Amino acid sequence: MKVDDFSKEMREAVKTYELYVVCIAKTPDEFTESVRSLMAKAIKVYENRAPGLKHGIALDPHLTIILSEPPDAPEGRPFCGIYFNLHSPYRKKSAPAKSKA
Repeated sequence: MKVDDFSKEMREAVKTYELYVVCIAKTPDEFTESVRSLMAKAIKVYENRAPGLKHGIALDPHLTIILSEPPDAPEGRPFCGIYFNLHSPYRKKSAPAKSKA
C-alpha cells in the first residue's frame, strides 16, 4: 500500500482546506505535505497493527487520518477518513482540576 493509493481522498481534503479552513500555522502547500506525511504514518500503523485491531491512525494538531479495515473484505483496500481538528481561539480553557490534599 502506498500514499498515492489514497490520492483522491488527499486531493479532496486539500481542496476543502483551501476553500473552508483558516489556518495561520500552515499554508496550503505545507498542509499538502502534512497530509502526505500523515498518510504514510497511517499506512505504516495500519500495516503493522496487532491482530484484532482494525485501524491505523495518524494525527497532528490540525489533522487526523484514519484507515479502517472494511468489514466485508479484511484484505481489501481500507476505508480512509481525513478529519480536520478544528480549533477556535475563542474557546474558553477549562479550569485546572483541584488536587485533593
